[in-house]
Amino acid sequence: MKTIRSILVGAMAAALLTGGAMAQEFTFRVHQMLPAQATIPATAIEPWVKRVEEQSGGRLKFELYPAMQLGGAPPTLFDQAKDGVVDIIWTVLGYTPGRFPKSEVFELPFMATDPASTSVAFQKYVEANAMDEFAGVHLIAVHTHGPGLFHTKSPVTKLEDLKGMKIRGGSRIISDMLGRLGAEPIGMPVPAVTEALSKGVIDGTTIPWEVTPSLKVAELVKNHTGFSGANGLYTQTFAFVMNLDKYNALPDDLKAIIDANSGVDVARAFGEAMAAGDVRGLKIATDLGNNIITLDDAETARWKAAAQATIDQWFTDAAAAGIDGKALYAKATELVAAESAK
Repeated sequence: MKTIRSILVGAMAAALLTGGAMAQEFTFRVHQMLPAQATIPATAIEPWVKRVEEQSGGRLKFELYPAMQLGGAPPTLFDQAKDGVVDIIWTVLGYTPGRFPKSEVFELPFMATDPASTSVAFQKYVEANAMDEFAGVHLIAVHTHGPGLFHTKSPVTKLEDLKGMKIRGGSRIISDMLGRLGAEPIGMPVPAVTEALSKGVIDGTTIPWEVTPSLKVAELVKNHTGFSGANGLYTQTFAFVMNLDKYNALPDDLKAIIDANSGVDVARAFGEAMAAGDVRGLKIATDLGNNIITLDDAETARWKAAAQATIDQWFTDAAAAGIDGKALYAKATELVAAESAK
């Protein structure tokens, strides 16, 4: 059965196709940090663009600029959209430490489960608790990646193996956790990982399976360590946002199409793309004969205990910023559990 939303979107598209020949057209530049063939650019952003173009009868058009082709570094992407340097961006929220303190809760150790469920939970959480962090942009959706794991030159089979290793961390929270687990955290955006591994700047990296193919990680390291149980060691948070002035300048019928392609459904689609990417990344490493390690329940429990200090520190930091971190943590864990149980 068609939903009311799908009927309305279909009606709008039909009206535009039949009566909108002389209507104004809008072209938006979409900027992000990864190669065009990477998971989210190829299997989430491109389908979103095609769907919106079709539903608008061609009045909304998009130009895709991968791999920072419009300039700047990955941490500048959010401000590029906010300031109107570009029109739409996809970015990692953790690239700007301290800017999204309420959203950070989803990066905490062993918070995330599968990427689709966690992404829906994150979207619902932001809509209810953290929309102030997206003031100045129009939020299309937020999402997360799948369970984070280690990709290292030397095997990590127990907590002690991590001691002294130079490990890439993708956000403030993840780097804090790495330090408390015994590693030497090295912060860097994900596009820098390939060169850093090749040159020996780092001994390993924390990333999900899905991004390993585009970074050639399985060719550069031979050991991959994950954890038992439903919850992964960590995740990172992402946002797909639009310049607010460009959104506000749209006529109501085109705003409605953007709105119909925003929110929970988009968060789920991006999470599902991440899940499919995890399958592809794992297969490549397996086919190469790499060492795939899953720590057992007892060893995973040791890592959870060691990582608890990062959660406690986040509570302290949140309180210092006037945020009830414990309440937000409870809401986040409740949402993740509820979505994961569906």
